[in-house]
Amino acid sequence: MFIATAYAATTAADSGGMSALINFAPLVLIVIVFYFILIRPQQQQAKAQKIRLTAIKRGDKVVTGGGFIGQVAKAVDGAEEIEVDIAPNVRVTVLRSTISTVLGDPKPAGKVAEVKKATK
Repeated sequence: MFIATAYAATTAADSGGMSALINFAPLVLIVIVFYFILIRPQQQQAKAQKIRLTAIKRGDKVVTGGGFIGQVAKAVDGAEEIEVDIAPNVRVTVLRSTISTVLGDPKPAGKVAEVKKATK
């Protein structure tokens, strides 16, 4: 009786090769979906953040990792340290990698005066 059962299991395993592939397909599909929904956008966001950090220049308004908002006073290309004015007569040195957000470029005072003159 045991031998007949063993033969039946062997014949079922031979014909079940396609069945194993079909059972494995949902797992592959889940991995692909996770890649396109989670991993790829995160990689693109990290790449954009790295580009923003390398493009920081004097006058940009930034937010540090500690939550300080300030204006970049000195940023040397390739240097890891940036000097940021966080209040009048208060200048701190921060690492480029600790800057979480670049808020944008303030308009220079000369440009604002030119715009006001042009609109009058």
